[in-house]
Amino acid sequence: MQLTTKLTTPGDPGKAPGGEGVADAPRPLSPSYYLRPEVLDRELEAIFSRTWQYAGHVGDIPEPGNYTTALAGDQPVLVLRGDDGEVRAFRNVCRHRGSQLLTGSGRCKKAIRCRYHGWTYDATDGRLLGVPEHRGYAELDKSRLGLTPARVESIAGLLFVNLDPDAPSLADQTDGLAERLDRYRLDELVRFSDLGSTSQPANWKLVAENYLEGYHVPIAHPSLMRLLDYKRYSFELHDGWAWFEAPLRDSPSGNRLERLYQRVVRPMPGLSEEDRRVWRYAFVYPNTTIDLHPDQVTVWQMVPSGLGKTKDVWGCFGPRRRGLMTRLAQRLNTHVNTGVLDEDIDLVAAVQRGIKTRGYEPGPLAGQEAAVGWFAERIRGDLGEVAA
Repeated sequence: MQLTTKLTTPGDPGKAPGGEGVADAPRPLSPSYYLRPEVLDRELEAIFSRTWQYAGHVGDIPEPGNYTTALAGDQPVLVLRGDDGEVRAFRNVCRHRGSQLLTGSGRCKKAIRCRYHGWTYDATDGRLLGVPEHRGYAELDKSRLGLTPARVESIAGLLFVNLDPDAPSLADQTDGLAERLDRYRLDELVRFSDLGSTSQPANWKLVAENYLEGYHVPIAHPSLMRLLDYKRYSFELHDGWAWFEAPLRDSPSGNRLERLYQRVVRPMPGLSEEDRRVWRYAFVYPNTTIDLHPDQVTVWQMVPSGLGKTKDVWGCFGPRRRGLMTRLAQRLNTHVNTGVLDEDIDLVAAVQRGIKTRGYEPGPLAGQEAAVGWFAERIRGDLGEVAA
């Protein structure tokens, strides 16, 4: 269900291209949401255990027996493809003494064996198959000790997990987004880089809010200002996701590498020449972004790893057959966006330090920051008000 849609452009922050005024943005979050340990504890339960969390790409588990692991907040989750070809998810923990079962990605064939005491589970349905020295147990009902299931759904080839059996489906939360992603044929793309995992010295919500607004671009990101037509930057807000479009400039950049990117970039299969001239971004609440470029798609997950620290999980996807020009465009793209990331890490770290100032309260949001207000409303809806 779509809750609301808003569209704005920095060139005319009070009016959408269609002529309708943009509603006043909701108020931002107070500093307490980023600074109090009990808030993070509440988030892990009320948000990350009840929302859809990015877990990988269908190409990560192409064959029966393939698995990949992920985190739903601080909760380890296992996603695997069973012998029947179906994708399932389980809590990544042995039912005996709580050891994490698998790490990374790989192949577990037909069974998952805990490396601590050897309890063994069926890799298709999670049933407990075997227990060493089982006669030594006073009571052992294997039918009740299978792996704890989690929900798993996909959108455009991207896998998401949810620990809440009663949460709305991913399809309902992202209603309308799949159609936007179709042209990029994400399910056919292959992972060509992970960019490793990075970390940021800031609360995960500050990282998300920075992503959700372009107001800081003219001040903080000279490379983006050379590449993107900021006056035509636009966004839409829906119930569980947000959509951004940033058209590329027609004029060549004054930077040599950026100018080379403009010249060599070509649209991936399924995209039109029009798609070559725009970078698009999708944000799936609460912490997953999908950056849609003509030459590649980058998925980024912001995982809290402490009150003032965020772990970044990255994945870069492109066409299976990458010619020389495509590989060059992707390298140039990564060069530009790695520089932007470094600038953003510095920005959010400064905010994390600044909001500790006694007596500070946030000022009003600009029209270009309406998505920050949308995000704040979602957070307050999940957590309630947090007293100063």
